[in-house]
Amino acid sequence: MKTFAKLNLKNNGSAIVLAMFTVLILFIMGVALLRIGLTSRIYAIRNAEQMRAKVAADAGLTKALYEMNKKLLSKPWDGSTLPSASDVQLEDSPDFYSYTVTKDASGVYFIESIGDAGPSQRTVRTSLRLSGPFDFALFADDAITLYNSATIDQYNNGPEDGSLQVGTNNTTKREVAIKNDAVINGDVLVGPGGDPAVVIENKGTITGDTGSLAEENELTDVTVPAALVALPSSGTISGNTTLPAGSYKYSSIDLDKDKGTPEVLTINGHVTLYVTKIVGLKNSAEIKINPSCSLVMYIGINLDGGNSSSFNNTTCIPKNLQIYGLNSCTSVVFKNGSALYGTIYAPNANVTFNNSAAAYGAVVANSFEQKNSAPFHYDTNLKDVTVNDDLVKFVYNKWNED
Repeated sequence: MKTFAKLNLKNNGSAIVLAMFTVLILFIMGVALLRIGLTSRIYAIRNAEQMRAKVAADAGLTKALYEMNKKLLSKPWDGSTLPSASDVQLEDSPDFYSYTVTKDASGVYFIESIGDAGPSQRTVRTSLRLSGPFDFALFADDAITLYNSATIDQYNNGPEDGSLQVGTNNTTKREVAIKNDAVINGDVLVGPGGDPAVVIENKGTITGDTGSLAEENELTDVTVPAALVALPSSGTISGNTTLPAGSYKYSSIDLDKDKGTPEVLTINGHVTLYVTKIVGLKNSAEIKINPSCSLVMYIGINLDGGNSSSFNNTTCIPKNLQIYGLNSCTSVVFKNGSALYGTIYAPNANVTFNNSAAAYGAVVANSFEQKNSAPFHYDTNLKDVTVNDDLVKFVYNKWNED
């Protein structure tokens, strides 16, 4: 019995030791698991703070870009002071951002934005470049139609200019129609998320690539300078007329034929012209821009060019003829045999070049039609813009973060 009792006691002691050892192991494992959980929790918190700091930094970057583009609205450009902000709190958030805008010796603008979220901080930096309204040879918010044998190509281009681009915000089936033997010597981009194979009906030739925009190309409304709006209207321009350098406001232009001779409006200087209603050029009528002269024209309603009528830009420089259509301008038409060295920016208008109407420059429109055999030549010099040009904006260029 004593031997059995001793054995039983010994076994009980071993069991107790084993149980204690097991408890110790479980305790150590529990502490380890708790530590792992705590470490994961701390990591998650820090990661979330880093993400919040990045969001704050991006918000500062967006605000800085907005302020830079707001400055562009005031002409002439004043770069003596540049936007900056410190410790701006995000709405409905405990996080902050600060940003500065600087310019280097070569004239390039840079944004640095710092986001703060608790102890975490992130910094994003980007250079800016100017983007003009005519980075595309042709851009339409809606449909584009090129009829038989119509062509689009470019000139004044160098290796750095890359491929010509035609674009639309449209993503609807067959809204970009390229008919038989029509040729686009460049790329075609459809609206964000659109499938080029669906949107483009191609029976002609696209020599470059097709794809979709990363984001919608927002077309800015045209605003007539306040000084032009304030001018009294001088009525209708009709008959042979010459405008010397200056700013003018008329209700309409109506050029026809005077005793069989086409009427001509001659621009003899640097002219800014606001036509509140219709610009009408009947057959063979002409708006002539003399050498070393230029015309910037704002159109309230429509432009209707008759057969063989022309904007005779004798400088042959598209920048010297700029046509802007207000939101109320819904139609811009150049009839058979018309010719144009210039730019058209009419975001609400349907722009049509009829048979053999030749264009040298660039077009932005609501929709665009190029009829049979009409040639369109994009001047890549239109990409070169300054802070004092109309409808320019700063966009992000090279980007880095830490």
